[in-house]
Amino acid sequence: MNIAIIGLGLIGGSYAKATKSRTLHTVYGYDLDQEVMMFARMTGAMDKALTNELLETCDLVLVALRPGAALKWTEDHATMLGKAKCTLVDICGVKRAVVGKMADIAQANGFKYIGGHPMAGKEQGGFVNATDALFDGASMILTPDANTDLPTLEMLKNYFTDIGFAHLTFTNPDEHDRIIAYTSQLAHIVSGAYVKSPTAQKRRGFSAGSFRDLTRVARLDENMWTELMLDNREYLADELRILIDNLQPYLEALEQNDADKLRECLKEGRIAKASAGGN
Repeated sequence: MNIAIIGLGLIGGSYAKATKSRTLHTVYGYDLDQEVMMFARMTGAMDKALTNELLETCDLVLVALRPGAALKWTEDHATMLGKAKCTLVDICGVKRAVVGKMADIAQANGFKYIGGHPMAGKEQGGFVNATDALFDGASMILTPDANTDLPTLEMLKNYFTDIGFAHLTFTNPDEHDRIIAYTSQLAHIVSGAYVKSPTAQKRRGFSAGSFRDLTRVARLDENMWTELMLDNREYLADELRILIDNLQPYLEALEQNDADKLRECLKEGRIAKASAGGN
């Protein structure tokens, strides 16, 4: 296949690197940063820089941009995408703000579209941190709709598993955003809030895995995460309120020197973790 990858940051760059190292597909890359484009070509992450002419020959287009930028790029190139009769997958971290508008553009211009979101990442962004192993064992979320046909899903399944994904997860935009508010966005808020304690500056020699795990995702791109969180603000606010409510009994137990209450809070957390499963 001819594959266009729009945006060569951490995620788009990792798609490019994984595609070139693990498949025989041709990769055309595009990024606003010309240094990134040069580096991607020099490292073999893409075959050529994407042009309008090459876009019309593509079978698959991956749009690895923030939601607003992804929509604008797709609108600006809709005619060419239609000529290619390609499949376009956005890989934005929210779906309700993107999927409906993208689907309308695709239907109006004659190309296929499906929303996507890879469950993989790092705290450091940019092409320099991209790797062909980023998606190994991860889940690729897709949001098919009534216009999605089986051959398209089969093509995407083969491609995503070829570059390292362990499986595909199918959902709808609303369920995606509701769950991602908890599993991803809330975790970034908690990490950022936790590390703001003045004690964090004195922790050297006193911290180990717990501190590292809890603060890792505080290293974030605040511009990107502001857009994602505001696009999903209702579900994220709901999860944040639940967390605040859940913390209150711990504070009360400590203030009241209530061992039984604290023990029960800790037990409930342990049981909840066991029920949730995973690492």
